[in-house]
Amino acid sequence: MKIWQVDFYRSPVQETSGQVLWELLICNPTRSFEYTATCHQSAASSHWLASQIKLASGDKLPDVIQVFRPQSLSLIQAAGNNLNIQVAPTRHTPALKQWLAEKQYPLALDQPPPTPLPENLWGEQWRFATLPSGELVDVFAELPIPIFSAPEFLHPINLGLASTVPIPGVIIYGGRQSMPLARWLAAAHPVALNYIPGDPNGLVLEAALVDRWIVATFTDPDVAAAGKVYEHRQQQSRGLHFLLVQPDDSGMTYTGFWLLTAEN
Repeated sequence: MKIWQVDFYRSPVQETSGQVLWELLICNPTRSFEYTATCHQSAASSHWLASQIKLASGDKLPDVIQVFRPQSLSLIQAAGNNLNIQVAPTRHTPALKQWLAEKQYPLALDQPPPTPLPENLWGEQWRFATLPSGELVDVFAELPIPIFSAPEFLHPINLGLASTVPIPGVIIYGGRQSMPLARWLAAAHPVALNYIPGDPNGLVLEAALVDRWIVATFTDPDVAAAGKVYEHRQQQSRGLHFLLVQPDDSGMTYTGFWLLTAEN
């Protein structure tokens, strides 16, 4: 499969005339292929993008274009639709972000303040949990879980993690809301679930490209201590963690499972 990571945004570099330029950057996941093009802001359009994608692709268009910047997404999606190319919004574009960093281009995205999780979706209780790296994927992959997201690049073995490394996670017991919650999470596209110390402490879900959701708040010192352990174990697991939704703690049924990773 031919995958490209693409950015199209205002260039930090301006023409001597002062005109604003937009710069297109295209690379594959290994950066063995790179392509750049610029245009004046007045020419920045999906038509221009589609022509550049065709020019860069040679004989074979990409199968998937990955985009991390919200401001780039609509134009690239329109160009992708014109060329019958799947466009995938994702924060995981490490090759492209490395290239932008080398060019000393700004990478920070404006993020909205976190929004509380819809009350009608919230379950009965939740807790921090830990599983050995060697059991994390195999155990859940064999279970009949309706909603299951464990991309290969996040498998512990592909991150170089030993089978004994503890992988932290959060388990939500959703009760009757278990399936509606799991479906909502799937639509939200979870990225990371972070412990945020404060008054109160909280769990914040990073989702989609820039979305943020308050999953829980708490003041209990024991739960806060568990949150610090959760945060520490994420550092040991190279950011890898998991989210599990199940109706109850019987261990009989499961509703949703996600492998997540803290952003660099």
